[in-house]
Amino acid sequence: MIKGLLCVALAGTVLASCSDVANGQAAESAAPSVAAQRGEGLPYEMSDTEVWDVPDPVSGRDYQLFVALPPSYGTQPQRRYPVLYVTDADYAFPVIRQIARRLNIERATLDEFILVGLSYAKGEGGAQSRRRDYTPTPNGPSTAPRDAVHGKSVAYTAYVRDQVLPFVAGRYRTDESRRLFLGHSYGALLGSEILFSEPRLFSGYILGSPSFWYDRHHMAAREKAYAAAHDDLPARVYMYIGEYEEMRPGDPRYAKDVNMVTDTRNMDQALRSRKYPSLRMEVEVLNDEDHFTIAPRGFTRGLKYLLPAKAQ
Repeated sequence: MIKGLLCVALAGTVLASCSDVANGQAAESAAPSVAAQRGEGLPYEMSDTEVWDVPDPVSGRDYQLFVALPPSYGTQPQRRYPVLYVTDADYAFPVIRQIARRLNIERATLDEFILVGLSYAKGEGGAQSRRRDYTPTPNGPSTAPRDAVHGKSVAYTAYVRDQVLPFVAGRYRTDESRRLFLGHSYGALLGSEILFSEPRLFSGYILGSPSFWYDRHHMAAREKAYAAAHDDLPARVYMYIGEYEEMRPGDPRYAKDVNMVTDTRNMDQALRSRKYPSLRMEVEVLNDEDHFTIAPRGFTRGLKYLLPAKAQ
């Protein structure tokens, strides 16, 4: 188990746990840090964060959790907090942490929450890990490497359900009625699979630029299968997609080979047509954004949708 500050490169890539890992600081001491960086060419430290090794005993793969506690965690010991679990944590964890803090600088815009980043498997690159863990079938795109493995999202979901969620709930003061999920692209594909298989695993979902094109629109079939067997979908869902994530030949701003705006709108229409009494949903097409620029803006809007601060 590793505990302490999280060291990140400027681009958000995890490099190492930091020098105070072994000093026994309790999680409750996570007040906002004002300490200066260490300097001398050492990696940038993200203060008030922790890293834990939480292996998967079924697959034998080693994963890590990156945890950021809210500013009030150490001073309000009776309080319990919602938890946001984010995929692609090497990128999303530091971005979301800073967005959340910035939105609350002058006034409470967001309810405070515990942020948990789901790492890629140790020793693997992001592409390798997310292709396998976030996709629902073995039928990956033709552009993937020949030796790429796809289609293990059910197994990865079981790891999150059986290992990650109990670990976090047992170590932190979580409000288990407010577990939230955020995923972008393949991460949103994973979130959609969970939504249509175990929707109560999370109470809210932020699904960004979802790869609904995957395996001949497999997720559209999953949605139909869920609707045929259920009369309710108990979740709050925010989906975002960039204006340029759609094909428009001759315009380099737009996608070259997939119509993800159309796919997202089709999913929106399908879910609304079911008239599920417990489903609350918002879907936005964000202007002047493509698949690679949209995430920070989508994260911000998703956080404001699922975690608005309570009225004072």
